[in-house]
Amino acid sequence: MLKLHNLFKVYQTDEVETVALNGVNLEIAQEEFVAIMGPSGCGKSTLLNIVGMLDNPSDGDYYFFDENISPYSEAKRSDIRKKNIGFIFQNFNLIDELSVAENIELALLYHDMPSSQRKKRVEQVMDRMGIAHRAKHMPGQLSGGQQQRVAVARAVVGNQPLILADEPTGNLDSVHGQEVMELLRSLNKEGTTIVMVTHSPAHADYAHRTVNLFDGHVITDNTRAA
Repeated sequence: MLKLHNLFKVYQTDEVETVALNGVNLEIAQEEFVAIMGPSGCGKSTLLNIVGMLDNPSDGDYYFFDENISPYSEAKRSDIRKKNIGFIFQNFNLIDELSVAENIELALLYHDMPSSQRKKRVEQVMDRMGIAHRAKHMPGQLSGGQQQRVAVARAVVGNQPLILADEPTGNLDSVHGQEVMELLRSLNKEGTTIVMVTHSPAHADYAHRTVNLFDGHVITDNTRAA
């Protein structure tokens, strides 16, 4: 599905040059579940932002479905991203002024889909995530676990083949965190590719592979025994 070849990301100011990614090589196949781990500042979020086409590498190549997108403009990357990638963030990133159903439907506004079809798809996903009874509630009326279920629903409502999750359980207690991980594992079993940044070894155990970063390098890449 995706291949990173000799990828670098350098941030520069007038006085300081920071190398966030330093020659990263990584391949992820369709239907894999990959956990990315490492200490704070090792490049995990930078890597996820590049994979998610929210940022561009300073050097190197990024192939997505055999297409090198590294030289593409932001507009072209954005078009590919909207059709192919769903995001789950640690802080949920829900819009407070919109209801649960409206937050989820927002992800479909970029798709060429009639309103009636959008609403049907939103209803299906809310049922799947166990939040249909909260459809008209606002995010502030929900628990953290419920908010993250809404965020997962928003990420999958468009049937994108790839989900990127950045510390998806970071703001949840252990019970709600485990619920979210079970949701991700279920989605992966149904064919969705998942790349997840996490600090939790227990949550990394849900993945097929664990990639460890340190100082912008991939230092280990381990596949779990079936």
